[in-house]
Amino acid sequence: MIGIAVFSGVINLLMLSGSLYMLQVYDRVIPSRNLATLFGLSLMVLFAYLMQGYFEALRSRMLCRVATLFDVGLQEAIHTALATLPLRGAKPVAMQQPLRDLDQIRAFMSGMGPTAFLDMPWIPIFLLVLFLFHPAIGMTALLGTVSIVAMTMVTERLSRGAAKAAMDTSAQRQVLADATQRNAEVLRALGMTERFRVRWSRANERYLRENIRASDVFANLGSGAKVLRYVLQSGMLGVGAYLVVSDKGSGGIMIASSIMMGRALAPVEVALANWKQLVAARQGIARLREVLTKTASPSVPAVALSRPCRELSVQQLTVAAPGTDTAIVSNVSFSLKAGMGLALLGASASGKTSLSKALVGIWPAKHGTVRLDGAAIDQWRCEDLGRHIGYLPQDVALFDGTIAENICRFDGRATSESILRAAHIAGVHEIIIRLPNGYSTQIGQGGLSLSAGQRQRIGLARAVYGDPFLVVLDEPNANLDTEGENALSRAIQVLRQNNSIVIVISHRPSAIASLNMAMVLYEGKAIAFGPSEEVFSRVRASRTPAAAPPPQAVRAAQVPPAPRAPRRPALAERA
Repeated sequence: MIGIAVFSGVINLLMLSGSLYMLQVYDRVIPSRNLATLFGLSLMVLFAYLMQGYFEALRSRMLCRVATLFDVGLQEAIHTALATLPLRGAKPVAMQQPLRDLDQIRAFMSGMGPTAFLDMPWIPIFLLVLFLFHPAIGMTALLGTVSIVAMTMVTERLSRGAAKAAMDTSAQRQVLADATQRNAEVLRALGMTERFRVRWSRANERYLRENIRASDVFANLGSGAKVLRYVLQSGMLGVGAYLVVSDKGSGGIMIASSIMMGRALAPVEVALANWKQLVAARQGIARLREVLTKTASPSVPAVALSRPCRELSVQQLTVAAPGTDTAIVSNVSFSLKAGMGLALLGASASGKTSLSKALVGIWPAKHGTVRLDGAAIDQWRCEDLGRHIGYLPQDVALFDGTIAENICRFDGRATSESILRAAHIAGVHEIIIRLPNGYSTQIGQGGLSLSAGQRQRIGLARAVYGDPFLVVLDEPNANLDTEGENALSRAIQVLRQNNSIVIVISHRPSAIASLNMAMVLYEGKAIAFGPSEEVFSRVRASRTPAAAPPPQAVRAAQVPPAPRAPRRPALAERA
């Protein structure tokens, strides 16, 4: 930027060449009728114009690169913000705003807007030269400059609210457009396309209305500034003509002062022409500063912890959804040793999914802690913790890429052996190799080219990739057939044999047959925890007519019946 400022100084000095050329032509060439002087002056001003054009092009290219460096320098923080804002309960309008703000700032920095502000400090040089021509000319220029700067301040005051409203409505319209594209199938199947078209029309009308209001402000003030500049230039000619008539100045001074006045006010006019982009960029910088401060990556731990291998401990854990204060899970405590499997049971909205998100570090704990081998999970870097955790959410959330990339979590250093091992544990290897391109099959955004069951089984392979210590599966068999459920049970058994801790949320008995512990949640509180048979026995006892009236919590838990151990076939059947 210092170099750009130096070039701006050179450019503004070279801008004097046109005025000085006209001054010499009118005061030297025309009275003397000397063509050699005219030719020499013309060559000199031509060289000055070429140098001015060269430095202007160089300045624009440098501004573009400065804007690019600004963008590159913020990419890591911007991506962190995009990945963090949804976990902080941010509204959909605000989730994509950092990227839009960065694009606007880069567009402004690489355009003509900054050149106006780099040229403005040189306006006093032009005014000084005009005062040297004649004090009356200098005073006229000074009054004109003050007037147009005052109009710039009015532009700033009136455009602030209009520009912000236009930006907000534009973001709301973009969110609605994204939701329409993401849910196009549901809209078509349920006959909601026309209703959402009406909502889109309303949002678009609000955006257009606010955009017109902002554009009107800029257009009126920009035209007013241009008219004022024309008046000043003509007034400058009038003052110069008066001086010529009064024998207090020459014709060259009259022409040169008019040209120089236009040059002096050109940066202000450029600033007014780009004021809309300036306001948007300035508001974007303020929003970016706030967002990036709130979503800044935590400090890297001084010591990298080793892979956990002993236990998971949850102490008085209370969890609330991001952006809210209402607790969904309250004071839950339990401990699991390596190789244990926990069935997390309860009615809908009892807090099972919220608890699972806190266990893997997606939602921060409002109170209490989650510890692996005695260390709170926030003592690991996010990337390091992710290698020790396997997670399968209800929405599998596959990404555009190959099946192999999705299984290995897009790890460029993943080996074929580790990918195949995860696929074999999940029991999905045979399904994958039957696909047209096997592990290189492109699955599209969200895995649209796969069935729901295939997506869930590939998601399971991704969860078990890398032999994680803690594996949390949320409704892992919701879309599985009998073969898929059998593969899931085998995967749980293999994980437990490898001393991993497995936590499964499910309403089907088949998914919890391989688990030795159970917990029942009701309204966010753990009402039962212990060995599976013991918990299931208590639930069965609470449902028998002879038993005492059970608590409402136990009745509402809707725990599936205890899974039976697989029947050992008779000798004849085995034969």
